[in-house]
Amino acid sequence: MTHQEHLLPLLVVEDDAAIRELLEEELNDAGYDTLGVPSAEEAIALLSHTPVAMMITDVRLPGMTGIQLLQQLRQSGSELGIIVITAFGTIDQAVEALKLGADDFLTKPLDLDAILEAVFRVLERQRLSLPHDTELSHFHGIVGKSQAMQSLFHDASRLAKSDAPILILGESGTGKELLARAIHQESSRHEAPFVPVNCASIPADLMESEFFGHVKGAFTGANEARKGLFHSAQGGSLFLDEIGEMPINLQAKLLRALQEKTVRPVGGEREEPVDVRIIAATHRHLEKEIEQENFRSDLFYRLETFSLRIPPLRERGTDIEHLVFALIDKHAEAQGKQIEQIEPEALNSLLNYSYPGNVRELENAIMRAVTLSEAGVLQHQDLPERLREQSSQQKSSTDTTPTLSGEVLPGTQIPAPAPARWPSLEEVEKRYIRKVLEATGGNKRRTAEVLGIARRTLYRRLEDSEE
Repeated sequence: MTHQEHLLPLLVVEDDAAIRELLEEELNDAGYDTLGVPSAEEAIALLSHTPVAMMITDVRLPGMTGIQLLQQLRQSGSELGIIVITAFGTIDQAVEALKLGADDFLTKPLDLDAILEAVFRVLERQRLSLPHDTELSHFHGIVGKSQAMQSLFHDASRLAKSDAPILILGESGTGKELLARAIHQESSRHEAPFVPVNCASIPADLMESEFFGHVKGAFTGANEARKGLFHSAQGGSLFLDEIGEMPINLQAKLLRALQEKTVRPVGGEREEPVDVRIIAATHRHLEKEIEQENFRSDLFYRLETFSLRIPPLRERGTDIEHLVFALIDKHAEAQGKQIEQIEPEALNSLLNYSYPGNVRELENAIMRAVTLSEAGVLQHQDLPERLREQSSQQKSSTDTTPTLSGEVLPGTQIPAPAPARWPSLEEVEKRYIRKVLEATGGNKRRTAEVLGIARRTLYRRLEDSEE
């Protein structure tokens, strides 16, 4: 799968306010944003300044018809996905709409499941027809179209041209090693080794030997001389991940290696020249580590001169969507699968999760979902439980369940009965519907659930009450 314009709203053009609201709520519940207008003329005005993912339009509208709207958009060169719906559907109308370029044609009374399926098909066809946009969205395999990532790519490319040390800052899981590799690939050293090392994974008593090597007999067990990581990266780049974990005594020797471009093996008597570009990274606040005397200020200032910060995923806006589809592609290909569809509810959960573990957490979630997916469809149930739970909590927090045990609902005043007569059953029903509607804050989906009736039935009764 690739990028899909789900973050753009769907436009509903319908002069019947109840049906328009029904469609919008159903699409909202499925994870889409919507805009609604009552006429073709208003739709054209809106489209002149607001991009939308696709449009659903009724045929019979005041003024210009839905067919005329379709025709005008196609004549103007618009490739917008369009579904036409009508209560007066005939074969002739369907053929005319499809010839004019409609993507689908549905009739009233509305089958809401069929509407959702049609919307998904149209968006999926649009997605598959999009050219792959690689001009700005990738930097040596790192996906990012947001302004924050574009600035990062620009700065990283510029800094890569020098040989100065670079410090990469960012939360765990943001992709610090990926950026370090990208900088190496952009540099004149790209044909030489890129050597990554996690400073937190090397025992402190072995760290000096690992970095600088040792001579034979330097310590018990040193039966032969051994080159260190600096020599392994000769001519290339040495990536020091989690440099904040490096013991402070070794930091002084690293600083000397940076300044003098030489290293002394453990047990050695002379300095040996090295040609290595240092790229360091940390998730720690090194200024605080300096205050606590865990990190040398002189080393920090040597590294910090050219620093890059990778923003956490929550600050990257629409990048999440680009990443979702890029990672689905990646893991589907790795597993030999074809993922043709993703449920709107699943996509909504993926786009709205907070990702404390950043890109690494997103990738793990996608890898799991692709592994569990069946029949080419990535479903909501394939996602990790924590994503599904957060989505459910966000949804339920917007709903208010009214109290139905007979007591007065908060903020609800029960009108006094008419003194001259008993209200009719129909009036009681209307009054009760209004009370539940108030208690749910106007949420018609929740009101219909509480009343135990179909949403279309609720809309019809509300319309009747307004006559």
